[in-house]
This record gives sequence, structure tokens and C-alpha cells, in this order.
Amino acid sequence: MASSSSLEQRYASNIQGWNIQQVNTPPQYLGRKTLPIKRADAEPLTREDLQYDLLYYIFTDHTKAFVDYLAPNRPVVNFCDLYVNALYNSPKCSKVLKDKMVETPAFAIEFAKIALLTNVGRINTTMAFFPEMKTALRSYHPVPSLQKTDGNLQDAPRIKNCLKAALLPFEFKTPPPSSPAEILEKARAGQIPPTSVVNLIFVLSNSNHAMTVAQKHFDPPVEFLDLFLPINLSSASRARVFLWLMFHYLSGPDRPNPFDDDYSRANPGRVPRMRPLTREEQAEENVDPPEEVEWGKRMSATRSKFLRELVDEMEQEKRRKKMNPPLPPPPAPSTPYSAQEMAAFRQARAQRHAASDGAGSRGSSHSHETRPHAHTSHESSSRPVPHLEPFVGDTSGEDPNQERSMLQQAWHVVNSTDPLEDSDKEEDEHVRLEYSRRLRVLARLRGKEPTPEPEPQPGSSTQEGQGQPTGRLQHVQSWR
Repeated sequence: MASSSSLEQRYASNIQGWNIQQVNTPPQYLGRKTLPIKRADAEPLTREDLQYDLLYYIFTDHTKAFVDYLAPNRPVVNFCDLYVNALYNSPKCSKVLKDKMVETPAFAIEFAKIALLTNVGRINTTMAFFPEMKTALRSYHPVPSLQKTDGNLQDAPRIKNCLKAALLPFEFKTPPPSSPAEILEKARAGQIPPTSVVNLIFVLSNSNHAMTVAQKHFDPPVEFLDLFLPINLSSASRARVFLWLMFHYLSGPDRPNPFDDDYSRANPGRVPRMRPLTREEQAEENVDPPEEVEWGKRMSATRSKFLRELVDEMEQEKRRKKMNPPLPPPPAPSTPYSAQEMAAFRQARAQRHAASDGAGSRGSSHSHETRPHAHTSHESSSRPVPHLEPFVGDTSGEDPNQERSMLQQAWHVVNSTDPLEDSDKEEDEHVRLEYSRRLRVLARLRGKEPTPEPEPQPGSSTQEGQGQPTGRLQHVQSWR
């Protein structure tokens, strides 16, 4: 136990009729660090591991003694409703989980029981409860007694996140109380409940407060976490002590506790007496039914099969990679041509056009004296100039005298114009017509004619319409 032998003897000497040897704790649970359940992967969690009878008595107690702050009108409810509602209203409780809790109330209680064990630290955060889990950071464990519905209990880290966020609305703005003394202080000040039931259990389970809580409420050598261990104290009496502590801190120590017995009434602040069990009586509690044992074995076999298939799939993937090595990366793109090289290409193209047409166009590069300089830069280039075929436009099937639309003119330019050719040559009537159409479109968009303004016509008034916006601008201003 967490209590030292000197403290045990001192407290036992002050208690009449109590024998320290009455409580026998298994050796593996004598240290606080060994509180979580330890099981190999795919090994079922038995009723003894969970202390199923204790959970049964806690969640089937019908005593309505707790104020549910999260329910409408804050009714007084039993512990089961209080705890399930706290989980349901947690911001970290997913919509799928909430829907399942509403649809199947039996699953909601199962989930609340596994959450309570996570709340006190009995369920380790490395545990998961679905067999298809692939990560090596978790270990799968079937829970036959708490998986009788088709709901997914998820895994311990998700449950822990849900619990951490299960606070009362006012506790999101200010930190919740972190010690038993703070919780009692708020309760005595009239704040009922002083904190959420989930946070209260976290506080009582904290190893920093274990000795304080044990000395104040328990007879040595028992402490709070011993209630959830497989010890020789009856499950019904341990459940009553747990509920007594919940009421003591959530409703205040000054109110009559409905879970009192004669001993706790005669000794204010002390928990009710817990009945010790003989070995035979202890063996009769938390017994796994045959169907649960069979289901646990079946799920363990399912897990083993899943792991074998997963390993085989990984081995096949490795063999595939060896037989079919990945393709080599594509070669790096070649260095782009420089500006001088591109100028040399254009000049060579223009020379071929001049040779084919018989005369160069006005303003073309081959008609200037700078041609030898361009050839010099081309010859000094380290890479050869690729052979460029002369561009031949496709104008077949067109009537050169027929007026083209803007779309037809664009198609004609694409098919008959060399993109590397200089653009300052004289064009035909179709090009001039296209430019005039573009100017008209721009004039409509601007709302006025191109600048400079045209000369005023004789007889027209220069003042008429002065300062009035036209076209699109006038339309936009009318929206204001």
C-alpha cells in the first residue's frame, strides 16, 4: 500500500476493532506505478481485472443525490446519469459516439464504466479495444463483460481526451480546482457542484493527494485507489464508499450524506465501514461466465489472424519492391536557351523567310547591319543551334476577300503566323479591321472614346452633357 508502516500502526492504534491484516492487496498492486492493468496484446480483460462487481454496484445505485449542472433545470440524479451525462457533454466526445450513446443506452453505460477505470488510472493509455488496430504503440484487449453491444469503445487515449474536457461550463474560463481542499472550499461557499464529477475523480486519484485523502477519510492501510483493486473487501461496500466520497465533495461535507452508515455518522469525515471477505467469498465475486470466456478467446484469435495477415502483407510489399525497383528519377531539364541564342534563332528564321519571299519585310532583323554580330554570338555558343524548318501557314480553303469575324481572325492568326517572326511588318486589311473592333470594345468599357478626344463637330454644344458619366461608369454609379 501507499501508506508507510509507521503511519499504519499509529492510525490502527486509534481505531477500535480494526485489524490491519484484514486487507490483503495482491503484491503487483502495492506500488502506485503498478496501478494500471498489465496484460499482453490480445489478452482479454477479465471481470476480476475490471472489478466488474464494483462497477455494477456503482452504476446500478438508484439513489438520487447529485445535482446535474449540465441537465436542464439542474435536476438531482443518481451517479450513473451524472457520469454518463458528463461524458456526453464533453467537447471531445465525437458526434458518432454521442449518437451511439443515445441510440443504445446500454452502450452508454458500458462506455461510462470503461471511462471510470480510465479516470482513476486502471486502464492504461496504451490500451485499445478494437482488433483492427495497426499501430505498435497500442495493445489490443477484448473486454467481454463491457462489449455486449455493437458499439466501439475506441481506445484509452481518446477516452482520456474525452475525460479531460469533461468540465462544467464555468471551468473553461477559469482553471478547475486541483486539490480536495479547493473543492471543499467551493462547496462550503455554496457552489454546488464545485466541479465536474470527472475532475473530482482525477483529483482524488492524483498521487499527490493520496496520503491526504487516506488520512482524512480511510482507516489504514486503505486509500482511495484501493477501491478499484482486487482486494478482499466486498464490492458492494467499496461501491458505497466511492459514492459517499462523491457526495461528500460534490454536495458539501455539511449536508447529510445518503450513503452514511452508523460508523460514518459517529465519525464525521470517515467513510462507511467496508466488509472484509474470506478467500472463498472473494472467489465468488467477479466470476467470468463461460460465454464471455469463449468470446474473449474468439476475439484473441481474430486479433492474431489480423496480425498474421498484416505481417504477410508487409512482407509481400517488400518483395514487390525488390522485384520491381522504383523507376529512376526523370533527367533534370536542360538549361534554357539564353537571350542571345534565341535572337540567333529568330534571325535564322527571318533569313529563310527572306530567301523564300524574295525580299525582306520592312523592319526585319536581317535587313540591318548587325547581322554579322549576331552570327558571331551564335558561333561562339557552346551548343549547336537546332535545325528549324521554315514555318508554313495553313490558309487553305479561305477566301482572302471575305470579311472575317473576330473569332475567325484569331483562328487565322494562329494557323498562319510565325510566333518567332518580327511583328512590325505591314499587315493586311483584316488585321486593321480587328484593331478597329478592339478599339470599339475598349471604348464601350471605358465609357468614352479613345484619348485624345475627337474634334468637336460644327454646331454641337460643348456644354451639353458636360460632366455626365456615360457607359459602364454611369451604370456603376447608379448602384450607390
